[in-house]
Amino acid sequence: MSATRTETPLPPWAIGLLGVALTIAVWWIGSLTFLSGVGAAPNGGGGSIPTPLAIVQQFGSDGFGYYWRNASVTMSEAVAGYLWGNAFALVLAGAVMVLPLLERLVTQLGVISYCLPVVAIGPIIFIVLGPPSTGEPSGTAVALAALSVFFTTLVGSIMGLKAADQSSLDIVKVYGGRRIHQLAKVQAIAAVPGILNALKIAAPAAFLGAVLGEYVGGVDRGLGPAMVNAQQSLEIERVWGVALVCGLLAGAGYLVFALISRFATPWSAGTTEGGR
Repeated sequence: MSATRTETPLPPWAIGLLGVALTIAVWWIGSLTFLSGVGAAPNGGGGSIPTPLAIVQQFGSDGFGYYWRNASVTMSEAVAGYLWGNAFALVLAGAVMVLPLLERLVTQLGVISYCLPVVAIGPIIFIVLGPPSTGEPSGTAVALAALSVFFTTLVGSIMGLKAADQSSLDIVKVYGGRRIHQLAKVQAIAAVPGILNALKIAAPAAFLGAVLGEYVGGVDRGLGPAMVNAQQSLEIERVWGVALVCGLLAGAGYLVFALISRFATPWSAGTTEGGR
């Protein structure tokens, strides 16, 4: 009789580390071989895809202060837009549950906001809001960050609220409860996993919206202007460094809400107290 062989799967964090290591390895090999000439200048200048080591060296020469000085502005814009956009989406999702006749209008508003091209709407918002004061965050960046998260949170919240158990809703109705009571006592609780998932996706979207808003927002500090200045100066390593900082901060926002969702709603991940 042969012994039963059990395979222990790798934990998610180990799979993630392996994926990152593989990506860096492919990137490093490619930047030294078949990608070395991509974007090279006609006069024999270097290509536009530097090695990871060159970017790390650029990080060291720039110093932490350079990236923090710009990232702090972009983060403040992203957080403000995140709060405004999500708050508006949650209020409208709740209004749809209380007044179902509003659903078509609200969903159309969400689709329109999602389909608006950022490149076209950004200059219009800048004209309406005007340039920011010296040292202040860009209102255009805040508005685009809010616009970037609105649709995702609106749809996720409405779907989560609609997923409430019908029998529980009927019990509230039988005891004389109105739609507002159903929303507060049943639907809001049932929608927590869906809302947290929407907020998780919205975190990197808000950061991207803030960066895009800085391109037309009239600010002199921020990751958007830092990237533009590095491009104009042909500082390729710094462009990549700023882009990687943007990716890391956006991923950190996603990770924060993923952890909140994991611990706040363990049942949504299929975990139970006694089951294994």
